[in-house]
Amino acid sequence: MTKGIVLPRYPYDVLDRYRTYASEVHGTVVDCSIGTPVDAPPKAVVRALGTSGTERGYPPSIGTQAYREAGARWLKREFGVTVDPATQIGATVGTKEFVAGAPQHLRLRRPDLDTVLYPAISYPTYAMGALLSGCRAVPVPVDERWCLDLEAIDPDDASRALCLWVNTPGNPAGGLDDLASVAAWGRANDTLILSDECYIEFTWSGRPRTVLSSGTDGVVALHSLSKRSNLAGVRAGFFAGDPELVDYFKELRKHAGLMVPGPVQAAAAAAFDDQDHVVAQRLIYAERLAIGIEMFAAVGVEVAMPAGGFYLWAPAPKGDAWALISTLAEAAGVIVSHGEFYGEAGRGFVRFAAVQPTDVLRSALRRLS
Repeated sequence: MTKGIVLPRYPYDVLDRYRTYASEVHGTVVDCSIGTPVDAPPKAVVRALGTSGTERGYPPSIGTQAYREAGARWLKREFGVTVDPATQIGATVGTKEFVAGAPQHLRLRRPDLDTVLYPAISYPTYAMGALLSGCRAVPVPVDERWCLDLEAIDPDDASRALCLWVNTPGNPAGGLDDLASVAAWGRANDTLILSDECYIEFTWSGRPRTVLSSGTDGVVALHSLSKRSNLAGVRAGFFAGDPELVDYFKELRKHAGLMVPGPVQAAAAAAFDDQDHVVAQRLIYAERLAIGIEMFAAVGVEVAMPAGGFYLWAPAPKGDAWALISTLAEAAGVIVSHGEFYGEAGRGFVRFAAVQPTDVLRSALRRLS
């Protein structure tokens, strides 16, 4: 019998025994292992979910005109980038499905290419998307700032690449890549750049950046409402960039039936048009990150504020990440994720997601102290 693909265990499930232990000892679990938002989305967005009257018919796969225009307005207003909502934006059902599915879809377009390049320390779905499409998953080394080392890419891998993923601000380490250089590398090597920018509005060092600022030729940016608007549960985002590539993805996704529900599209348009809630959320995450830094200091680990994102990337004493995970679970009921979930080079680190309520984090800090 021929064996097919063997999928690895979903990484966060490995932490279940620590969650069980924390619950038994402390009566609570402060789960900072997954970046799941807990704060309320804007009331106007929730209201739009129930009042659009769009639940009866099939929603447009590419996104309603209002959805795409709201995304374009947001890009122009916040980042000074102009894209045509008719030809340069398409809707996604969240963005993870796009990350996981893009290599398969791109290979249908370019069957002569078989490689997906992605940061060596990164969100695991970049590599999983390559695996699910039958492609080679080739990690690109990162430098001391946790940014892509473009010079380390083997020319043979570049010549076989369907795409290069870049994630800025980066998950898990918060690095800020030079996106203009990444875009230039892609054009010089005839390689599509897929830029995952879901944490763009939680940039702490300098101004937020998008690959679209360097033009749209050969690049596609990916944006999500999950983080900026606490709407992970409604699954809404968009891709934007090169008109030819956007058109390809839009047409393919029509045939695949990938559709953001109508009420969600109405809510998403309202969310992109409101910036006040994002400004408030930035302050909340900044405070929680500061508490997280104190929590690590309480167990003898020094960690700095990230350049972006809402995670802390903490070095484990003596490189023993599992020991640090155990210490935090036992002492305070806090669950963090192992650095190896994000690549082999992350073995000596843990990731803390600043997503639990502020008062819950303060209580955990008191237990540690």
